Amino acid sequence: KKMEKSKTPVLDNFGRDLTQMAIDGKLDPIIGRDKEIERVAQVLSRRKKNNPVLIGEPGVGKTAIAEGLADRIIERKVSRVLYDKRVIALDLAALVAGTKYRGQFEERMKAIMTELEKTDNVILFIDELHTIVGAGGASGSLDASNMLKPALARGDIQAIGATTLNEYRQFIEKDGALERRFQKIMVDPTTPEETIEILKQIKPKYEKHHGVRYKDDAIEACVSLTDRYVTDHFLPDKAIDALDEAGARVHLSNITVPKHIIELEEQIEATGHDKNSMVKKQRFEEAARLRDTEKRLIEDLEVAQKEWEKESKSILFDVEEDDVASV
Repeated sequence: KKMEKSKTPVLDNFGRDLTQMAIDGKLDPIIGRDKEIERVAQVLSRRKKNNPVLIGEPGVGKTAIAEGLADRIIERKVSRVLYDKRVIALDLAALVAGTKYRGQFEERMKAIMTELEKTDNVILFIDELHTIVGAGGASGSLDASNMLKPALARGDIQAIGATTLNEYRQFIEKDGALERRFQKIMVDPTTPEETIEILKQIKPKYEKHHGVRYKDDAIEACVSLTDRYVTDHFLPDKAIDALDEAGARVHLSNITVPKHIIELEEQIEATGHDKNSMVKKQRFEEAARLRDTEKRLIEDLEVAQKEWEKESKSILFDVEEDDVASV
């Protein structure tokens, strides 16, 4: 069936529709952030000043909360006010990119705002909120935050922001008018116990991707080791990174090309070489014979490769605690 014409063409161009991604099942499951998602939904349901901003350290999963909200909207697990809303992540880089002349950026921004004001079912998700302070601000023109402020205050546009504590202090608290438009929601890192739960839930997606099986002790190691040794990130993100990396490592260390495939490849190369030299000597009958041999070998190789691929998919390697430690 053909999609009906979109009411927000500019937004579709400069944004990522999280609700659509959730419908298609492209988002990872969100676990254990119920309190924060509920708080976001609560702020969004207000009549005025209904713009939450998620503040948390890098890697605590702020973007994941917006995705979790999109998930809930589809499942109708939110207040009636938020039914049928679309959560769209704004891509600021795409918005600013290619605006050579003064006023081009404002034109795009204005187009987006007009669309947002016309359709009341869109919630804008601005990741790295501090980037809109000064985005597109050439000399003598407005920047994005000044264009958004009046609309946010009137409640014409609904936005969810996400930024880290330092950036919030540096850029947004200085700008009192912008800060007043947003309701702060602090996002704390998950506890190790919660992180283990999260990893157990998202484990199947990573197992499928890497073709491995994660043992329970490996998952606990992901959490305990990153909690102790990785200091610049925060849980759960760093534990998920370790899980991913360990899966990739185990998968790669177990790939060995079967001997018969290597032999077939060598034979094909040798036959091709002989065939070319026969053509140069103008001994065409022998060249034709070699060409047929080469064709047969290539077919054999394809069959062998398919079999090997099937075989390697059916064997799952275990990820142990030591694999995580070595990462």
